[in-house]
Amino acid sequence: MGYRLLAAAVIPARYASTRFPGKPLASETGKPLIQHVYEAVSRARRLERVLVATDDNRIAEAVRAFGGEVVMTRADHPSGTDRVAEAAASLQVDLIVNVQGDEPEMEPEAIDTLVDLMAARPDTPMGTLACRFRQVSDVLNPACVKVILDSASNAIYFSRSLIPYPRDTKGEVDHPGRWLLHLGIYAFRPAFLQELTRTPPSELERIEQLEQLRVLQMGRKIVVAVVERSSTGIDTPEQYAAFVGRYRSRAAGPRHTWHHQPTQQR
Repeated sequence: MGYRLLAAAVIPARYASTRFPGKPLASETGKPLIQHVYEAVSRARRLERVLVATDDNRIAEAVRAFGGEVVMTRADHPSGTDRVAEAAASLQVDLIVNVQGDEPEMEPEAIDTLVDLMAARPDTPMGTLACRFRQVSDVLNPACVKVILDSASNAIYFSRSLIPYPRDTKGEVDHPGRWLLHLGIYAFRPAFLQELTRTPPSELERIEQLEQLRVLQMGRKIVVAVVERSSTGIDTPEQYAAFVGRYRSRAAGPRHTWHHQPTQQR
């Protein structure tokens, strides 16, 4: 069953965004987007603490206004992982969970699954989640990252390409559930997180633009739990508008439901 560990979630959030400036503060639901993310993450039972890591005073003020905890970081970080690493450096915990700041529908149960997995695998430096694809078009979409696993549930490789490639059907996908969609949530041992951010980007990482490939080229393992479904990341105003619609439908009554769509890695 593993052991009881202290886990903290760090949510990186920045104001600048090419496709959606000011995204964390969008508030058509009556709450800023970052609050939706914070509240979803806070519902996870296996987390001792939830923090937002940002370099923007506007975001920090919004987080404090709804009673959230915020850590100010440098403005020059090349990635969200680097921002998380700075915020996590002073935390006295056993595990850091990196949840993207644009995932308002992240399921708390998925976070708990990831923490439990890392408790059961104490020698593994990093963990993440995946789920089965449901639509052929998503399997073939380079923005939806595929992952393949070994018999011990460790990642063999992540790719924007179709892996494994179905030779017999010449790349045609008939059953999308045979492929695994990688979900953009990570759990790190604190020491490994600092080691990772001190390591330069790898060749595979630069080619695929997937940061997790740096870990594999370092010769380290990433354990993967397969969960039932994905959450919906918000990259554009159109995706935010769709989230607002789902939120209002849920608020209107129990008859309304929404469908999760694959998270596209940025």
